[in-house]
Amino acid sequence: MTYKQTLDFMFAQLPMYQQKGVVALNAKLDNIKLFAERLGSPERKFKSIHVAGTNGKGSSSHMLASVLQEAGYEVGLYTSPHLKDFRERIKINGESIPKENVQYFIENHKSFLKENKLSFFEMTVGMAFDYFANRKVDIAIIEVGLGGRLDSTNIIEPLATLITNIGFDHMDVLGDTLEKIAFEKAGTIKKGVPVVISETQTETETVFKGVAAQHGSRIIFADQKVSKQYKTDLLGHYQKKNMLGVVACLKELKGFAISDKDIEKGLRQVVKNTRLLGRWQILAETPYVVCDTAHNTEGIKSVLAQIAHSDFVKLHMVLGFVDDKRLDAILPLFPKKATYYFVRPNVPRGLGENELKSTADGFGLKGDAYRSVSEGFEKAVQTADKDDFVFVGGSTFVVAEVV
Repeated sequence: MTYKQTLDFMFAQLPMYQQKGVVALNAKLDNIKLFAERLGSPERKFKSIHVAGTNGKGSSSHMLASVLQEAGYEVGLYTSPHLKDFRERIKINGESIPKENVQYFIENHKSFLKENKLSFFEMTVGMAFDYFANRKVDIAIIEVGLGGRLDSTNIIEPLATLITNIGFDHMDVLGDTLEKIAFEKAGTIKKGVPVVISETQTETETVFKGVAAQHGSRIIFADQKVSKQYKTDLLGHYQKKNMLGVVACLKELKGFAISDKDIEKGLRQVVKNTRLLGRWQILAETPYVVCDTAHNTEGIKSVLAQIAHSDFVKLHMVLGFVDDKRLDAILPLFPKKATYYFVRPNVPRGLGENELKSTADGFGLKGDAYRSVSEGFEKAVQTADKDDFVFVGGSTFVVAEVV
């Protein structure tokens, strides 16, 4: 198979959660354990840090990788979802897995994958672990896909676990209270492995403390522990919270020589070292155009707070969502004093632009509907004056079409 045919096989035959929603989930670890056994248990052949949380886990994972790279280590990085190319999910020192490796891996295991009906995520996790083991990385940063307890990545025995924060997202799978969601994330805590919580939250603190105590794991609340302020090239006020967790987590790593200089340099060069996309990413200066992948209540609140502190004359919002988002909780957050360009992301779960426009209108958000992200984005940029602000977001898939 060619690279494109390989991806077509993965996406079409084995639908991923981001495309299909909850029907694509396989909420148990049997398949990934079976696959890992076939691969020779690669997850046991490299050291790792496990990163979970509702918001900030992607940025935090990239920060960790960047600092460890600056310290001179060969660092694997597994994240999801991707924005432009599938290979973004699996990197070593910022370099994506080669196309040939993706093709060979799927070709070599195709009959097994079909026979055992592995999910898209399960096969991708297997591919990443196999790649990191074969390349003999010094350490790998492994981002949880969804939840934690029953996530396919949860077969590793990490040196440390980082849980960024807890918010309302994927409630159809993880539960409808912060405590229930926290319990699922806490499923990544392993016996005797230190766990760092980036952000103390009264609703979830006792959950994390209880699970950590059961496992005899040291628990560190980073915002109570880390006092030094660092700077990062990742823009967005919300990155300050992520940095606290990252720094605390690095301090818990045993057997790795990481200086304060490595931390400072690594945090300043995250994009360069890891090639991260879509986090308060500036696409143009005049007019000022920013995109961000924030897609749930807490994430969007942080982004809107930053927009509110920006200088501009008029605000233009290019917005699109997937069809399982609770718009009644998200849309009231958006400012009424803005011009909206309602779009539909080009994925099966993409919410129709007219439905979005109609719903948004009920919350006082005025604008027009556009058949595609590109059409809405182009209209917004054309309409905006040089001192205006254009924001693109609402969904990872909207951002993927403009970066």
